Amino acid sequence: MSTNQRPQVNIPGNMMKYVFIAFACVFIFAILSNTTFITIQPGKKGVMFKRFAGGINKDRIYDQGFHVVAPWNDLIIYDVRVNEGSEEMEVLSKNGLSIQVELSYRYFPDPAKIGYLHDEVGSDYLIRIIEPDIRSATREVIGKYLPEELYSTMRETIQDEIFTRTSAAVAEKYIMLDAVLIKSLELPTKLKDAIEFKLETEQEAFQYEFRLDKERKEAERKIIEAEAKAESNRILSASLTDKILTEKGIEATLQLAQSPNSKVVIVGGGDGGMPIILGDK
Repeated sequence: MSTNQRPQVNIPGNMMKYVFIAFACVFIFAILSNTTFITIQPGKKGVMFKRFAGGINKDRIYDQGFHVVAPWNDLIIYDVRVNEGSEEMEVLSKNGLSIQVELSYRYFPDPAKIGYLHDEVGSDYLIRIIEPDIRSATREVIGKYLPEELYSTMRETIQDEIFTRTSAAVAEKYIMLDAVLIKSLELPTKLKDAIEFKLETEQEAFQYEFRLDKERKEAERKIIEAEAKAESNRILSASLTDKILTEKGIEATLQLAQSPNSKVVIVGGGDGGMPIILGDK
């Protein structure tokens, strides 16, 4: 035998059989692991499509966690958390002027109805349902208002109207709308300046009217106060007689006479017999 010839290793037939079986099992497991052993993550739910058993069971919803699915079936997973979308569009106001609108909205599929959603619409429901409906509602709502109304306090009312219309439309397709917010409204520059000038003028006029009203009320108050004083003096004058004045004068004289300061009191020396008090020392 040549010294360079390597010895041959004979592998028993049974061992080759086991190696082949093990390799086949690993291969099959690798293939099935992505389609048979499925974990639904938090915030998601699934609906089963049974290829040989009637298609989608619309009322059977699979919750988060581990699931074993037959290889010939499909477990379709939906994100049921609240998601945010945005939309920029050009719309016309009531008087036909072009307005740039930017919207933000929050939405999610009805978790209990994802089977119906998948059967009637599909997983691309955002593009097929929500976006067209929110564009349509925005055009209809803003088309009812003048630009100056959009620029003022009507903004919240417009948001509510767009939300109400869109929410009712998408609910028919098992989609829930959480909110609609107007992020910005861009009017033509000249129109925007004109509206701002008008609002400033109205505010100045309101302030001027407020000051006039304040001055008017103050004048009325002074007139009422003067009339009250005049009436009081008239009543007081009518009630004062010579005897009352003399009596009051005597009372005042007696009180002064009792003070420690030196003075000279001449009784009956004044007008109407009133006493005269000559200075202190």
